Amino acid sequence: MFTLCVKDSFAAAHRLVGYKGKCEELHGHNFAVEVFVSGDTLADDGMLVDFHTIKGHLQNVLDVLDHKYINDIPFFSERASSAEYIAMYIFTEMEKRMGQDHVSVREVRVWESERAYASYER
Repeated sequence: MFTLCVKDSFAAAHRLVGYKGKCEELHGHNFAVEVFVSGDTLADDGMLVDFHTIKGHLQNVLDVLDHKYINDIPFFSERASSAEYIAMYIFTEMEKRMGQDHVSVREVRVWESERAYASYER
């Protein structure tokens, strides 16, 4: 099995509705994102998939989140805007975009700070 990882970042605001603590108030983060894709068959060019392709899809997904109030994005209307659900959102959107039979999204990590991340994988 081969695994590739691309990293990117976005800045956004959110508030954790119903949370008892400082994060219930409106605040923002410079989120870092890591997306892992995997597969066991390389193309004729010796690559699983071009890094440029993964980066392009990730950029399109992050454009929806960047400099936005996450709570206003429809996906989060019925769920918390937590790092866990942000990771799930990015995973789901990347899965839709990758669309290659021999490659699957394996994991998405969303870093809220340099010391804390949440991940989502299936």
